[in-house]
Amino acid sequence: MDPPQDRPAPHPSPPPVPCRRFIARSATTDRTVLLTAPLPGADPGLFRAEAQAAQRLAPPWTFPVTETDGAVPGSDAWFTTPYVPALPLPVALAVHGGPLPEETVRVIGAALAETLAALHAQGVAHAGVAPAAVLLTADGPRLTCFGAARTTDRVDRAAQAPEQATGGLPRPPGDVYGLGAVLAYAATGHTVPERAELPPALAGTITACLTRDPANRPSAAALLPALSPPTPHGTVLGSATSLLTPGWLPPRVVAALAHQSATLLTAELPDVPGTGNGIGSGNSDDNGTGYGHGNGIGN
Repeated sequence: MDPPQDRPAPHPSPPPVPCRRFIARSATTDRTVLLTAPLPGADPGLFRAEAQAAQRLAPPWTFPVTETDGAVPGSDAWFTTPYVPALPLPVALAVHGGPLPEETVRVIGAALAETLAALHAQGVAHAGVAPAAVLLTADGPRLTCFGAARTTDRVDRAAQAPEQATGGLPRPPGDVYGLGAVLAYAATGHTVPERAELPPALAGTITACLTRDPANRPSAAALLPALSPPTPHGTVLGSATSLLTPGWLPPRVVAALAHQSATLLTAELPDVPGTGNGIGSGNSDDNGTGYGHGNGIGN
């Protein structure tokens, strides 16, 4: 990892969200979904193209795209995915009261590495890996905001690879840098911590991801076994699913997910006030989408 003066400043506040996410409810079927929309100023055409690509690629540890706005003239860009109770990673740290346990960090890293390896094998970069793009659910992490860096320049600079910050196109090594920033944030509360702040068992892996030279970063596929906890028989991790053992999420995070679920069951959209468990206040755009106003999932 580079000297402090060569790194972007750590987040003075919760990391920025690379896309807008809302809990929305169908006006006709009462089906609850997660509705994603671009940030203000993002290119709606590019956003729609990225949504279609995500729907086609369907990598693991993401939410499948179930519906899009259909590029109706005059309508806002959006797409929906199934809703399950979820906390953005920065919210999970706030609920937990600080950095997450090593076991949780390993699960997050393994799941994201599996996602990125699947995308990179198809020659595609995610281009949106950042702490706020990661949602934690009871059955594992989910990586959202596919293609965010290709639709807007309002990205999380602290999680952006140096070569992209200077104008380079999103590439797989940039995703690996973003993964390193996510793991560093989950483990310390900072995207660019000192090596001494990192858990000793993960310091080497995280530092390798955050090296400035993209040629020296590991591949996403190589990170999957590296994030597996040591076993007596040297078993190689084949999927992050094997790490989802009871207790992988801290109790306070589990309780916050349950509270979010209970809140949604009694919600009268759009008037549910924001809470501290990841359901933020805000309204989704209602321009013929078929989904009413919703509560924003923010930081």
